[in-house]
Parts: sequence; C-alpha cells; structure tokens
Amino acid sequence: MIDALFGSKTRVKLLHLFLNNPGKAFYVREITRLIEEQINSVRRELANMTNVGIVKSDSADNKLYYEVNQRYEHYVPLRAIFSDDKSVIQAVKQSKVGHQDTAGLTAQIESLGKVRVAVIAGLFVTGSTSPVDLLIVGSPPAGRVSKLVAEIEANEGREINYTVLAYDEFYYRLSVRDRFVVDILSGKHSVLIDADGLLDRTNKEE
Repeated sequence: MIDALFGSKTRVKLLHLFLNNPGKAFYVREITRLIEEQINSVRRELANMTNVGIVKSDSADNKLYYEVNQRYEHYVPLRAIFSDDKSVIQAVKQSKVGHQDTAGLTAQIESLGKVRVAVIAGLFVTGSTSPVDLLIVGSPPAGRVSKLVAEIEANEGREINYTVLAYDEFYYRLSVRDRFVVDILSGKHSVLIDADGLLDRTNKEE
C-alpha cells in the first residue's frame, strides 16, 4: 500500500533510511547494501528525491554523500510517517512552534533572561527562505540557550539554526546594514522581542 502511495519500493526504503537517520550521510554503494536494492534504481530515486528537495548531497573523499534535508517543507510529517521512533510521532502531534505558537516561544526566550531582541524566520515563518531560524540578541547564559534550543528541536523533530549576538555587535551590524542581519530582517520574519524598540525605530527611519 505505502509503496503505491510513494511511487516505488526503492523510494520507500530510501525515505525510511534517511528519515530514521537525520544528520547522517550515506554514499551510494553503502545505501544499496543497507536497503538491498539495485544500484541503478537507487541512483534514479536519489536523483528524483534530490530534485524534489527531500534529500541533499555533498562530496567528500571523492564520494558523493546523501542525507535527508531537514529544512524540506514536509520533513516533519514525512518523518512521522517513516520513523521507527514512536516519540517522534508524538512530538509531531504536540508540535506548536511550527504552527506559529509565538506566544509560547516568546515566553521561553524571555525566561532565558538578558534578551533584548529575538527574531524568528526560516522554519518558523511560512514563506521565509532565511537560513537562520532564530536570532537572539543580548547576553543570556549560553547553557540555558543550548537547553532551550534542544527543547525546541525535540518539539520540532529537527535541527534549527540559531545565532546569539551581543547587543553592541547587533547594533553595529544593523547600523552598517551588515548583510547577515539585513538578509534576516528584509525577508519574512517575526519579531518576538524588541525590548528597546530598536527594530521599530529602524523601520520608521527607513
């Protein structure tokens, strides 16, 4: 049944392999051994999946490696379908951050202390193409930030990209229109915290 739904037995096996091993890359012959399918079939499906965006590739040591693209739009529901880990399915059901529960996320970030600006983009904002999902400005304890990010990742079922900047550095980058900051703020994003009204003033000046 699931083979018919997803097009082929080889594709289903590949999805099962990749979605149960997020963050792990495999080369083609290794994949053929693991899923016990013909190499030509594997290569054909890998090409299709790469074109769709669910799989990404990279070269290392003269080999082409493939791994699941955790930033793929439908990564979370697909992982819920193919994962062998029941906790992943439960996490998807309980996930709220990806559905714009910004109030809850804001409260979590505020609890870190010493956060003056917080912006979400990327995975958290529909239509955003930013590679940065969470930008925190201030001086919150690094350990508390890491713990919060781990909790968000567990809730989302995938890794998130985040950056923490000291306020002075962020202010300087904003004033000189540093590309890193401008790319986040010029694209689709949501401001969760702007304690000093810095971003609001900047927008009015523009």
